[in-house]
Amino acid sequence: MTDVDAIFIGANLQPHAGDIHPSSHVVAFGAAHTVALWDPLSLSAHGVYSTLKKHTGEITCVRFLGDTPYLISAGEDSQVCVWKMLEDGKHMEFVRTLEGHNESVDCIGTFGTFFTTGDTNGKIILWKLDSETGDVAKLHTFDSKIGVLPLSLAIQEVNNGEYVLALGGTKFQIFIYTFTHTSQLAECTDLTLVAQLEGHEDWVKALAFKTLGEGDFLLASGSQDRYIRLWRLRTNERIDNSDEDETKLLLLSNKQYKFSVNSTKVAINFEALIMGHDDWIASLKWHETKLQLLASSADTAMMIWEPDESSGIWICAARLGEISSKGASTATGSSGGFWSALWFTDDEGVEHILTNGKTGAWRSWWSKSVAISDNEDDGSIADWVQDLAITGPTRQCTDISWSISGEYLLATSLDQTTRLYSRWLKTSDGTPRSSVTWREFARPQIHGYDMICIASLSDTRFISAGDEKILRSFDEPRGVASILNKFCSIDIDYQSMPESAALPALGLSNKATAAEDAPAHDQDRRETDETNNISYDLLNSLETPPLEDHLQRHTLWPEIEKLYGHGYEMISVDTSPDKRLVASSCRSNTQQHSVVRLFDTENWQELKPNLKLHNLTVTRVRFSPIGDYLLTVSRDRQLGLWKRDEKDGFEIAAVNEKAHTRIIWDCSWAPADFGKFFFTASRDKFVKVWRIVEKEKGVEVELITQTKFSAPVTSIDVHKQLFNGKCLVAVGLETGKMAVLSFSSENMSVVSAFADDITPGDRIARISWSFIDAEKLLLAVASHDHSTRIYSVKRDLF
Repeated sequence: MTDVDAIFIGANLQPHAGDIHPSSHVVAFGAAHTVALWDPLSLSAHGVYSTLKKHTGEITCVRFLGDTPYLISAGEDSQVCVWKMLEDGKHMEFVRTLEGHNESVDCIGTFGTFFTTGDTNGKIILWKLDSETGDVAKLHTFDSKIGVLPLSLAIQEVNNGEYVLALGGTKFQIFIYTFTHTSQLAECTDLTLVAQLEGHEDWVKALAFKTLGEGDFLLASGSQDRYIRLWRLRTNERIDNSDEDETKLLLLSNKQYKFSVNSTKVAINFEALIMGHDDWIASLKWHETKLQLLASSADTAMMIWEPDESSGIWICAARLGEISSKGASTATGSSGGFWSALWFTDDEGVEHILTNGKTGAWRSWWSKSVAISDNEDDGSIADWVQDLAITGPTRQCTDISWSISGEYLLATSLDQTTRLYSRWLKTSDGTPRSSVTWREFARPQIHGYDMICIASLSDTRFISAGDEKILRSFDEPRGVASILNKFCSIDIDYQSMPESAALPALGLSNKATAAEDAPAHDQDRRETDETNNISYDLLNSLETPPLEDHLQRHTLWPEIEKLYGHGYEMISVDTSPDKRLVASSCRSNTQQHSVVRLFDTENWQELKPNLKLHNLTVTRVRFSPIGDYLLTVSRDRQLGLWKRDEKDGFEIAAVNEKAHTRIIWDCSWAPADFGKFFFTASRDKFVKVWRIVEKEKGVEVELITQTKFSAPVTSIDVHKQLFNGKCLVAVGLETGKMAVLSFSSENMSVVSAFADDITPGDRIARISWSFIDAEKLLLAVASHDHSTRIYSVKRDLF
């Protein structure tokens, strides 16, 4: 049996990409081209527990239809998908795809079972879902005004069967439409543009309706001009008609936009201007019961706005998030801030706020009442407390590497980060946790280049490389070691480690901060008062695993060495079993650069000569289990076997120029106890097993067996232990499918295929067994669907 122990995946940077179900409190959000499901109130805190696969492009919009079990998702692939929640209240199944859009869908507006979708070509479609059958009717299709691409939509029923649709987009106006629909009508044909609300000075990105009473509503609009505007909408006798008094000075009147929906008269006027954000408004959310508005902004702030009791002026009741850098804004190139704004009250009456940011992580706050003073008559205020949420990369995951002991996992991504994941075993006071979960405990590297490959050198050191020509080596700081010891029972002597690392304002290298007892020659590495480092003390005092704020600022690892030599972007790296050698390769279209470079980790010098064989990019380099051979595979379809001598030099031992008929993506070695066997995986859909035959005249490589799969095989890894005398081989495909094979001498067979609902939704970039001795085998997977996943496989299956 195979279980998903953890899924780390970041939310898409879209204002409409996340939503929460009103009763089950399940959060659904777009993550690459999957819909990720997360229960923020789960006591087990397993994080994302499922990803829904159907879209082929990035998901831009996710919305639940009221308290029904239905979910709507839409994306850049122009698809609008309908999902239904199962009876367990957690998992969902695909229902149908709705046809109508030909361009990327970038906004959704909902009211009950009505919803409307808008695409980047200006087409807007109004839909109605039957909550009993799940059928969806297309009520109306229309185009927005010329030059207006929809960015936000909101629907409000103003009377029985009579609705107002608000549209904001790439113009400064808010466009108001009306339509009617009853259960007797199969479509609505009376959709009419009735008003254009003036006031904003930039694109309108957020709209939200609030019901104040019967026939009385507020419409909040958020814009890239950094302002929030409130518009009052009244019907029939609630309308103030004093503006029709010819004796009244027009300069003193507030313009009203008047229209009718059938027999219902409607008027909209400007109500209030909310100022206080320093950057674009991304999302708006009204409180369920109180007159409060939550706004998320690109200025890294979540603000709760409410009217002052005495003056009626809208003021900031609470500010959550971070203080933005002075002068930094979206206009000047900053991509920070928050996107979604989710606000709900749990079954215990506790309020929660959720939002996702530029790093893909979700932030979570919950409120508790705090007395204003000792006098009970003074009442209380809400104090917001930040809580653990979930993290994950926002772009393709490219490589993973277990620590030498197998107790934590390192992962790289094109989002320019290296992340460390481990099991949360203990509370801060040392008590074992009843439910063991995986968490991100450090972000050792936050880089300026997309990260491509990584390999562990020890339990406290790793080497990585990205879309640059340099390899970088990092050492674990004392602050990270202390929390891994406290929460994960990873016992390492960290007294001689640097306390922490700091990233200079200019530069890519994390610098070590020296401890108080550092040697004299290291004293110049201490931080001055102007740049005082608090990372070690902060991490050491944590009562829970680090929050996203800590991960971004206080869990960097100091860089100890840079290795130069390659002419193009790095593609692969591996370390020898004795950790004395590093082998690496880079992208190349010529034989000159298709070399493997070797480095000595004792003095960090490059070993000569380079290993020259291939004509195109060497896609993978792998040392044998005892380090006597180095295996290289390439885009040129060749495999090369290099033999190591006593002086750490390598000579070509065997070459197979036609090992596969397409690109060879990956390779792996059988355990040393099994013999000299290795495996290759290729775009030709084959996994092949090879045996090394050592003869007096040299070494030969012979093909033993092969297995063909349904799609190109992009990753392979053989467990370092034998099971009943057999090799256990994990295979990942270009489609995201995975399987475990068993190999014994000459026969290879599939012993376990992973269920489709737990596998990634895109290409497997790397697959790797952990060799920690446990009741279950741990298998880590990095995928191009932006996820890093950890599976547990029962030993008795093999």
